[in-house]
Amino acid sequence: MVTSSDVQRLFLQAVFSRGILSYNHALVLWEKCVDAVKVANPALDVHASDRRQEWDAFVNRINDSLNPLDLEFRHVLDEETGKEMYAVVNTRGDEIAQMATDYSPTEIAYFRAVVEQIMLAPNECYSLSSLAALREVNALKTNMTKSQAETILNSLVARGWLLKSKRGRYSLSTRALLELSPYLKSNYPDECLECTICMEIVTRGVACNTPACQTRIHHHCFRKLPAKQARSCPTCQCNWPQDGRTLRPIGEAAIKDGQDEGRRRSRKSTAEASDEEDEEEEDSGMEEHEPSQSQRHKRQTRGNAAMEVDEGEEQDEEKQEEEEEELPRPSRATKSRTESRRRRK
Repeated sequence: MVTSSDVQRLFLQAVFSRGILSYNHALVLWEKCVDAVKVANPALDVHASDRRQEWDAFVNRINDSLNPLDLEFRHVLDEETGKEMYAVVNTRGDEIAQMATDYSPTEIAYFRAVVEQIMLAPNECYSLSSLAALREVNALKTNMTKSQAETILNSLVARGWLLKSKRGRYSLSTRALLELSPYLKSNYPDECLECTICMEIVTRGVACNTPACQTRIHHHCFRKLPAKQARSCPTCQCNWPQDGRTLRPIGEAAIKDGQDEGRRRSRKSTAEASDEEDEEEEDSGMEEHEPSQSQRHKRQTRGNAAMEVDEGEEQDEEKQEEEEEELPRPSRATKSRTESRRRRK
């Protein structure tokens, strides 16, 4: 028996087969599902419209049916184009583990390592070169070869988890940001920068040129700013160019080729590492200026020995002087005879 709930079932099947789709694409699928149900049962009172209110109500009904399965039909704006994108995502547990049906545990671990290097990339570039991505195989300590890793990377790009630019750099796709958002915010809270306008994660956009300013804005959010607001930073009120070209870039444009080669960053933050280095320098400085207890004991022992030697030498000199005073002094006649004998010889 065909019912109105079959529209949701057909729609979800279409979404699962596509992974991620835009708002306009979702509306077309919705209309096609309604038409298919009406053909099966013309008496049903179902309809589809591009009006936002009816669409939002339909999405709410879908999420009500997905909640018991810990799934959600979620949307996010594409960072480059600003288009509204939809996908069914997992709302419970490790979001990367949801790919276990398609990828092996080793492949998932490799994907996790690549995501980590993308999130910890320098200069807020949120991208990774091809060589650096293949180098992550060595960190896994598995039997995976670089050719196998390259195959996995191509698969991740083909399935929409990663993006590969013309420069050969990998970055997180809209699908990855949509489905892995809880995982990224939980594991990389300091690296997950939020857009000042839409409050979503920023991996492509612009930043204020003021060093201490925390303003980060998507490209599409910057383009939507009114002319008056686009002239100055919304946080520090620094003057901005209207085209935004001279603002500090976020994403692949923030790094030059070869800058991240030979580097591998760990999840440990740079600030903690620098603090440890400072502590080590302070400890070494204290060792140089403040000797240890054993060193102080040795120096004290050497000092006491030197003092004893000096005291012994002084005592010997005093004794020698006393002995010389006690000896009988020769008379002047004796001295003269001795000198005359020496002359004769």
